[in-house]
Amino acid sequence: MNIACRVDASSQIGTGHFMRCLTLADALKQRGVRVRFVSRHLPEHLQAMLVSKGHEFVRLNSIQNDAASDELTHAHWLGVSQVQDAVDTRHTLSDQDWDWLIVDHYALDARWESALRQTAKQIMVIDDIADRQHDCDVLLDQNFYEDLQTRYDGKVPEHCQLLLGPRYALLRDEFRQKREQVKPRTGAVKRILIFFGGMDADNYTGRAIEALSKIGISDLHLAVVIGAQHPCREQIEVACAQRGFTCHVQTDHIAELMVAADLAIGAGGSATWERCCLGLPTLAICTADNQQKQVADAAREGLLYSPEIKDSLNQTIQIHVSTLIENSYLRQHLSRNSMQAVDGRGVLRVIASIGRSDIEIRSVRLDDSEKLFQWRNHPTIRAVSRSTELITWENHQKWFASVLTSPDRLLLIGHRDGSPVGVVRFDIQDDAAEVSIYLVPGIKQSGQGQDLLQSAESWFIINRPEVCKICANVLGGNERSQHLFLNASYQVESTRYLKRLC
Repeated sequence: MNIACRVDASSQIGTGHFMRCLTLADALKQRGVRVRFVSRHLPEHLQAMLVSKGHEFVRLNSIQNDAASDELTHAHWLGVSQVQDAVDTRHTLSDQDWDWLIVDHYALDARWESALRQTAKQIMVIDDIADRQHDCDVLLDQNFYEDLQTRYDGKVPEHCQLLLGPRYALLRDEFRQKREQVKPRTGAVKRILIFFGGMDADNYTGRAIEALSKIGISDLHLAVVIGAQHPCREQIEVACAQRGFTCHVQTDHIAELMVAADLAIGAGGSATWERCCLGLPTLAICTADNQQKQVADAAREGLLYSPEIKDSLNQTIQIHVSTLIENSYLRQHLSRNSMQAVDGRGVLRVIASIGRSDIEIRSVRLDDSEKLFQWRNHPTIRAVSRSTELITWENHQKWFASVLTSPDRLLLIGHRDGSPVGVVRFDIQDDAAEVSIYLVPGIKQSGQGQDLLQSAESWFIINRPEVCKICANVLGGNERSQHLFLNASYQVESTRYLKRLC
């Protein structure tokens, strides 16, 4: 599989778009995918990072022209017109057939994407701000918004698969691994982490250092993280040395620092979901206009703490850091909520949506019959099935034989690391299919159902391309399945009511 990625990074754009694309690319490369990055603006140290990780990189000419004539709010990020960028990108990708083109850029919209349709079989857009039209097959918005399910209504094609919310957050695997070592934060604050992203062009880091140095925190350990290209790097390193703070420059151990911290101060953006994954309570400061709604909605949901800045930023930080230090119950609440929202498996879910899941899907075989009989008769599975009665071995054998011979009934088993995860069935009629799913009894369920469903859908789309609609019928009391299908972008079409008379 060949995948191209169009993304930029600069002091104006920041590094968040690039880093989340790199996270996705690294995971894809582990699964044998060839990835080429196409960028017009990318600092040399990030170019070197791509090469060191074994990815291809092509830099587009950065000559400025008529980008300002575009009506998009972030058009100036591009440096050229969308038309010119599309021509240049097509040229850099003309030597190869591309299965997917991934686009993560606020200055590109449906016009650019449509122009690249002949270059790639499918297009995936990564967006956060929902301010423009897209022509894509998959759209990922990993942020939390109160209007998440309707933000892209009328802005994407009807066939577009939407991957919405922080359960799809593109986090490096180290965050998922570290998450297994932490629990929701309790106890006193002993360590504070300051991190405002890789660029921090307006030096929020320096302002936070100054604010914290004036609130009497001599008994606390402060860790400060900045990127190698931070515009005030020398001043920050000197300030940290003078105040006894630890300064980390371009560290590869941010997950470890988050695990060690009891409280964080930082920006919105991608780092929000890294902190949530590790349950780190955070005082979040908006550092860009496009973070305003994301941070405000996440704060209302209790995923982070973000006060309004009515006076000076320094005063706001001083007052509210003190508040968080003194209120252990609030910190526990933030920590627990954030860990529930982000489990660190987002990149696996996204990979599944483009056909590269770590869950292997296969059709059932004759020697699966006994396992399926045991699973289906387990009390937890019968409780959420249409028929709660025990199934006899004789009836199971008849049913299983009919499944193996029917072209319109597909029974699939998903395996992860060689162990069975669950079972998915598709019953096909004309151009539609009904899906049913259950996990193997006794396995750890967190996130597994969503991963299994997406992997099965990807398998199904490839093997039965004539089917254009999938539906699911869920029992009224089965809240887990209701959430499963809603989170997988299924839409509720009707409500069925039942009244028992005897």
